[in-house]
Amino acid sequence: MRGRTLFVRQDGPAEGPPVTLVHGFPTSSHDWAGVVPLLAEAGLRVTTFDLLGFGHSDKPRGHAFSIEEQADLAQGVWERLGIAETALVAHDYGVSVAQELLARDQARIARMAWMNGGLYPDLHRPLLIQKLLHGRLGPLLARVTTQARLTSSMRKILGRPVPDAVLADMWASVAHDNGQLLAPRLLKYIDDRRRNASRWTASLEGYPGPTLFVWGPADPISGAHVLERIRERLPEAAIEELPGVGHYPQVEAPAETGRALAGFLR
Repeated sequence: MRGRTLFVRQDGPAEGPPVTLVHGFPTSSHDWAGVVPLLAEAGLRVTTFDLLGFGHSDKPRGHAFSIEEQADLAQGVWERLGIAETALVAHDYGVSVAQELLARDQARIARMAWMNGGLYPDLHRPLLIQKLLHGRLGPLLARVTTQARLTSSMRKILGRPVPDAVLADMWASVAHDNGQLLAPRLLKYIDDRRRNASRWTASLEGYPGPTLFVWGPADPISGAHVLERIRERLPEAAIEELPGVGHYPQVEAPAETGRALAGFLR
């Protein structure tokens, strides 16, 4: 894919309506493991992939990662798989990729579902560790990142209990090929969001297709305070608010999330 190798997977009937799921930082497409079977059972053709620098996709050292490049690669996945039009579901980091894709060609997106993420840069409330990794000390902190530290950070943004095994899977996706060392470079997406704020907000609010928000209000990063603005700016959009759920609806409440998405995407 433009000289890069990405991990890509498809599930569900080949003739089913296409849907693409885009994951968040710092994990991988494995976040969707509890949701994909429900979407496939609903007859949808589900495409998941690891963004560059994440999971089992290439993790180039010294690379200047950008949301624009990730959108290029998403379009490359569609071209390689022959996907002309698709529904799109985006979470966390993935919401910025989706906003860039909408800004480029909204007609290609049949319907749009958003999950907890920094849709409005002024409302983004990153954890202290994210701020530090994004700063001058980032490379040093990345070298001392461990499974225990990642698990501790995850517990702070989850609203419902998640099994240790699930968090271990998250760490495995991050640590594959020493991917934790890339966190400071991947966190440059915060700068991309600020630089593209007007354009990406316009792509979000100007999208004319069916729109759904599946949202965990207990998320301290992009929770109830973001949902408040969504209701104000997008009054016609459908909203599935999941009580007690935090930053990862698809992990904390996979059955509820899967049902909400399947009903909307069918």
